Amino acid sequence: MKTIIAACSQNLSGSRASVQSALRTLLAVPWPSQRDVRSWLQLLSVLQWVLSFLLLGPVSLLLLIYLVFTSFWPISALYLAWIILDWDTAETGGRRLPCLRRWPVWRHFRDYFPVKLVKTHDLSPSHNYIIGSHPHGILCVGAFCNFITGSTGFREMFPGIQPFLTTLAGNFRLPLFREYLMSGGLFPVTRRAIGYLLSQNGTGNAVAIVIGGAAESLSCRPGVTTLILKNRKGFVRMALQYGANLVPSFSFGENDLFRQVVFEEGSWMRSIQLRFQKMFGFAPCVFYGRGVTSVRSRGFLPYARPITTVVGEPVTVPKIEDPSRETVDMYHEMYVRSLLKLFNENKTKYGMTETDELRIL
Repeated sequence: MKTIIAACSQNLSGSRASVQSALRTLLAVPWPSQRDVRSWLQLLSVLQWVLSFLLLGPVSLLLLIYLVFTSFWPISALYLAWIILDWDTAETGGRRLPCLRRWPVWRHFRDYFPVKLVKTHDLSPSHNYIIGSHPHGILCVGAFCNFITGSTGFREMFPGIQPFLTTLAGNFRLPLFREYLMSGGLFPVTRRAIGYLLSQNGTGNAVAIVIGGAAESLSCRPGVTTLILKNRKGFVRMALQYGANLVPSFSFGENDLFRQVVFEEGSWMRSIQLRFQKMFGFAPCVFYGRGVTSVRSRGFLPYARPITTVVGEPVTVPKIEDPSRETVDMYHEMYVRSLLKLFNENKTKYGMTETDELRIL
């Protein structure tokens, strides 16, 4: 019996010593610094945003289709009925949740790059505006961060102005993704939706349009600034019809967030991209960024490169319900000149050289 008791005491002593040793080892491990924690939060905020925009729509659609063939088919049926009843909401004012604009995660999203907004001129709350956002880049990070989230202080810089951002109308046909977009304050880039915001919503509205669209994303690469703008005049016609002033904006650094495999004009891959764009409204870009675990690995996250969005001087536009082609061309030319002035006056301040030029196609 004494032998058994002695053995047990020895084991308990050994276990106690092992626990103490483990605790000392644990305490010796350095805790994450505040800087490390901030970096992780910034990475997670960008990760959730990228996954939401790339996967939420397709995954939700596939899930609802799958549920049709299970005992949970009423879920798909009810949601389909809801979409039919709610079909026009995106084009008639949407369903914005102001709390999402103030979501703390957007501050971490802003600081990851970081994104900065620069004001050059005042915008009067007694007018409406169409803001041209350039360039498109791959995922329009600058436009989203500045015009949808409140993290860069748009409402504080431009008091009395309510910003909106438009995106592909097809996105609002995808289940759940449409709810996500509307809750954030995005609208389809259609005449009806833009017209509603400029005519039924009072004054002080600024509708941001990424004018180059999907076609411009195919030319997105570091060191090259090409805009698809020469024949894009619909936004000018709408500005004239509703008397909305035109405001150019340029996001310096937008094209540096990803690396894209650019196929030459006339190649079979380029033809597939263009055909896909005409059919579905967006272009399938072959791009890559950094990985989740390491900056040196390749993945789908954007590189941490500074983005500075400069909002330029408004071009005053009269209200003409049925503007002539000559009038549209004249104000389009005025807008292009204002954009070029904005670019040339700020390019050396935000990472470009004096010899860098803005190509407009």
